[in-house]
Amino acid sequence: MEILREAKILESLTVHDIAEEGKGVARAEDLVVFIDKAIPGDVVDAAVFKKKKRFAEAKIARVISPSTERVEPFCQHFGVCGGCKWQHMDYTAQLKYKQKSVLDVLQRVGGLTVDHAEAILPAPTDKYYRNKLEYTFSNKRWLTSADDIISDEKEMNALGFHVPLRFDKILKIDHCYLQADPSNAIRNAVAQFAVDNNISFYDLRAHEGALRNLVIRTSSTGELMVIVIFAYPEEDQITEVMDFVQSQFPEITSLLYIVNQKKNDTFFDQEVMCYKGRPYIEEEMEGLKFRIGPKSFYQTNSQQAYALYQITRDFAGLNGDELVYDLYTGTGTIANFVAKKAKKVVGVEYVPDAIEDAKVNSQVNGLNNTVFYAGDMKDILNAEFIAANGKPDVVITDPPRAGMHPDVVARLLEMEADKIVYVSCNAATQARDLAVLKEKYDLARIKPVDMFPHTQHVENVVLLKLRK
Repeated sequence: MEILREAKILESLTVHDIAEEGKGVARAEDLVVFIDKAIPGDVVDAAVFKKKKRFAEAKIARVISPSTERVEPFCQHFGVCGGCKWQHMDYTAQLKYKQKSVLDVLQRVGGLTVDHAEAILPAPTDKYYRNKLEYTFSNKRWLTSADDIISDEKEMNALGFHVPLRFDKILKIDHCYLQADPSNAIRNAVAQFAVDNNISFYDLRAHEGALRNLVIRTSSTGELMVIVIFAYPEEDQITEVMDFVQSQFPEITSLLYIVNQKKNDTFFDQEVMCYKGRPYIEEEMEGLKFRIGPKSFYQTNSQQAYALYQITRDFAGLNGDELVYDLYTGTGTIANFVAKKAKKVVGVEYVPDAIEDAKVNSQVNGLNNTVFYAGDMKDILNAEFIAANGKPDVVITDPPRAGMHPDVVARLLEMEADKIVYVSCNAATQARDLAVLKEKYDLARIKPVDMFPHTQHVENVVLLKLRK
């Protein structure tokens, strides 16, 4: 793709669609133009910065006539922060385009008939809906034009989010609308305490500095987990920070810290130290309790996760006699959620720690009809495994964005379960897998679920029935 030195302006383009990555789509003669932050109905002048033979990427140079679906963004960080990219679009319109994107890709990639699709399920709230945020400390704050105008003496430390495409630059966040209080208060207080007490922020290039990351997790039960991640084991400094957090926010039920001396931010291979409270928090659904540790995966929108699992269980149509396989089970949330409606649930997941969490969650809830296995899905799901555990009546699969490995799809065709409920966060890879599964299965139900308002991301649940 050609990267233009000087932007070429394409005038008076009418935006008519939304691309899968959330950009507006327009045409300039035979050139398809993907325009950042443009929405259908906009008429704009577009500045092209990348160009290929048949398509180009552009930014809005001028809005000539705004779409009726365009609204004023509510966050001061919109446009610089990498999240909430659709804040400038009315929420009803967001739902419309998410539904359209799912059905379009199922038709185009999967060759499927989608006339019977059910309406997308809206999120009950479009603000403060996340139960987990991870912030990064940096001594090289991203400066906006407003910052440059205000002062030449700038505080260069920042606690916030990565600027898109810049791993070493962090946008200082003043108020984030993604997670409810006291998330903003904790982040701002910790950052100010570090500045006031000359505790260094991390340098992402030089790999120097004391404070690296701050993770805040909340639950619908009111419990609160805070994880402070340090770059080196300076005990006095760790105690100073942790004592401050504990005294300022006594409502924290799980206060943890990690010393991560690696060059990357992942902490799944690091020891977690419990400074105060329990080493986990709990979620609750229909009386079931789910323990969430610092390394546990849990859907980041608790309210919509409950709705998603209800839809999954409804699609499975369980009556208590079924053997269910829950593939990519994670910490066993879906497996445990449907267990009371099934004869037995077999969960499979790649990550051993997640499987241990799944077993604990079954024990906590007194469920004795679940079993869990750790291993690579394409290797573990073989004829011997099925012979040992039984041929499933229902398969629930919730793979990562990459979808299922071709060997797993082939195994599903061999198993011939009566029903497959496929939950996906990526309709494109879901459609790819469904295109293979339609050899033996009919697509019976489709239900998109909006888990992440103001983004282009959408979950989709489909029910497949074995063709008799």
